[in-house]
Amino acid sequence: MHPFAYTRVSDTREALEAGRAGGRYIAGGTTLVDLMRETVERPGTLVDISGLPLRDILVTKEGGLRIGALVRMAEAAAHPAVRAAYPVVSRALELSASAQLRNMATIGGNIMQRTRCTYFRDVTADCNKREPGSGCAALQGVNRSHAILGTSDQCVATHPSDVAVAFAALEARVRLLGPDGEREVPFADFLLRPGSTPQREQAVRQGELITTIEIPVLPRPLKSGYLKVRDRQSYEFALTSAAVALHIRGGVIREAKVAAGGVGTVPWKLPAVERHLIGERPSDALWTAAAEKATEGARPLRHNRFKVALLKRTVERQLRIVGGAK
Repeated sequence: MHPFAYTRVSDTREALEAGRAGGRYIAGGTTLVDLMRETVERPGTLVDISGLPLRDILVTKEGGLRIGALVRMAEAAAHPAVRAAYPVVSRALELSASAQLRNMATIGGNIMQRTRCTYFRDVTADCNKREPGSGCAALQGVNRSHAILGTSDQCVATHPSDVAVAFAALEARVRLLGPDGEREVPFADFLLRPGSTPQREQAVRQGELITTIEIPVLPRPLKSGYLKVRDRQSYEFALTSAAVALHIRGGVIREAKVAAGGVGTVPWKLPAVERHLIGERPSDALWTAAAEKATEGARPLRHNRFKVALLKRTVERQLRIVGGAK
């Protein structure tokens, strides 16, 4: 690990000043410290923001949900308001990492985490995300765990967060505070596809601080859930996953929110699946037909072709769990 400076801030003004000067924010540290140990990240200054007042979970007057960036993953998963209104969020958090990490890691840090691609974390391997212009070793290497959606010839790494898939499905918004004031970014625009600039992963400006993640008001009743497929059941990242939320009234699907994880360079919203569901009555045939839409635009690699069929089965299975069948 390379030498670095450390400072702890007590209010957002101090945090923004330190961030504007080039400091890197840290709270739980469950990702950044690992990357520093592996010399993938070499920040000159760490700014400890764990003392900032960003730990509230609030239900808005309209019925939406506001989760502070420094709320621990375990706290958010267990919170009554989250469990009651958005079980898809609770379940995604419960299936993340390990109990010890969930007790330390924050919601803001989770959506800011970097890929678990082994080539990214191996500083001897070519990686455009770590060193732009060096190449992507995963393209011709072992790419079983890599993305089939949203890839480019620069990068095929997946985004590892589970709860980010739920946020993408629910069309959450990320609230940021920076030197120029506050702004909101739709979650769909917050995490960036690699394109020609894979080293740029989030739509965060220099010195900006995540303050809250806001889930909008969705029609009720709303049934939701999260299904994760992985090589083992304990502390493993997704091969694929599906976050589904359905509003069914009068026997007809009035609203559908669906996203997939483990298969995209970012949590992958599935609008074609959603469109196929809205206005229809739940049935086994509907779930199967809708799931066929999940892999539109997929570009599998040599070792991850199995993800095409696996994603369809995962989406279909979760639609059946949430929506039922007749």
